[in-house]
Amino acid sequence: MGIVTVLWEKWVEFKRDFLKITFAALITPLMYLIVFGIGIKTTSHGQPYMNYLIPGLVSMVTMTGSFGAIAQNMSVQRLYEKALDQVMVSPTPLWQFILGQIIGGSIRGMYAAAVILVMTWPFRTGLIFNGWSFFILFLNGTVFSTIALVLSFLAKSYSDAPRYTSFIIMPMSFLCNTFFSTEEMPMGFRQVISLLPLSQTSDMVRTISAGGSPNSTGFIILFVYLIVFSAISVFFIYKKKNL
Repeated sequence: MGIVTVLWEKWVEFKRDFLKITFAALITPLMYLIVFGIGIKTTSHGQPYMNYLIPGLVSMVTMTGSFGAIAQNMSVQRLYEKALDQVMVSPTPLWQFILGQIIGGSIRGMYAAAVILVMTWPFRTGLIFNGWSFFILFLNGTVFSTIALVLSFLAKSYSDAPRYTSFIIMPMSFLCNTFFSTEEMPMGFRQVISLLPLSQTSDMVRTISAGGSPNSTGFIILFVYLIVFSAISVFFIYKKKNL
């Protein structure tokens, strides 16, 4: 029941800010498509660059959408509205509250991905997006929702959330196999970047879009991130409850 309550809160918030959320999910990827996909006409791995760019953008927006849906809201609720304190004293199991936040954030990321797919559909690229693609995107969203939860517990003020976006999300947006392949990076740095969750997501979604099968290593890495950051979230929230 606690999970449904959290998801209902996310749904009410989505309906209230529908246009803001939609335009926020649309504007930045649209600029990338115009500048990189249309303005710079080139190829990548023997294919039109648009075919390389779209899977990367779809992966990226699940990251930014999921992270953004959790990081700022949770920071405000915890620091100013004290809503988290009310959850602590309520009969709602805390694990249900955490799981509801994670699922809600990931669904927000999936909505952003759907907006991009609808926007790029007229290009007729022939890219394949199937059930595995959407499962990977959803999994990527859960990973970044848990990361956002952890960072929101660490935040000391409302301004910390935008800083986390600048320091963590923005670098990954450009480096993690989104706009160019990590194969072009120097040795050592390339291996580190390839282990980040967005790199694995972009690689698997891009492989599927080209008619291939995703590597099981990518799933393992994403699940490791999900388990580790979920455990840290549980630790923080139960530690706060027991203070």
